[in-house]
Amino acid sequence: NGTDSAKAPKVNCEERNTTGIDRFTLQILNVSQDLMEFLNPNSSDCTLVLFYTPWCRFSASLAPHFNSLPRAFPTLRFLALDASQHSSLSTRFGTVAVPNILLFQGAKPMARFNHTDRTLETLKDFIFNQTGIEAKSDVVVTEEDWAGPLPSVLTKGIDWLLLFSVLFLASFVMYATIRTESIRWLIPGQEHEHQE
Repeated sequence: NGTDSAKAPKVNCEERNTTGIDRFTLQILNVSQDLMEFLNPNSSDCTLVLFYTPWCRFSASLAPHFNSLPRAFPTLRFLALDASQHSSLSTRFGTVAVPNILLFQGAKPMARFNHTDRTLETLKDFIFNQTGIEAKSDVVVTEEDWAGPLPSVLTKGIDWLLLFSVLFLASFVMYATIRTESIRWLIPGQEHEHQE
């Protein structure tokens, strides 16, 4: 029957036991923690991982929606990591822009969230379409979700990579300009063009 196979989940997730867990929240990895420590390669547990940066406005606008997901799907795990602090992981999993959401089964990435509309509803639909696990229908984004754990307010700071890039480009332009002037003195006839 073609209808049944079309609705089958793409990822068969083993749902975690929630007995004894009072509060469902996402975990933000710090700079010293490795994502692979949290993903078990020998299991079929599913984890949704968000690659974000605290200075990205798109990451900040997604934050309250992603913060509410652990309550909507208590049998799944949710992790977030700062892509600028975990650049090797970002490269390894093809994160070229943030926010980037990947669904892992064990330690293997199985699906990427590719929607521009990043709301709780689109995230719920994505998880359901990939795993077949239904969200709790009464979960909505609350004031608590706006507060954290993922920051919904942009972090202001100096982008050192951008600053270094601008300084490098300015230095190169100055160097090229100086070199061009010195080369003109070496070439005979450059200072009196078109004189006969």
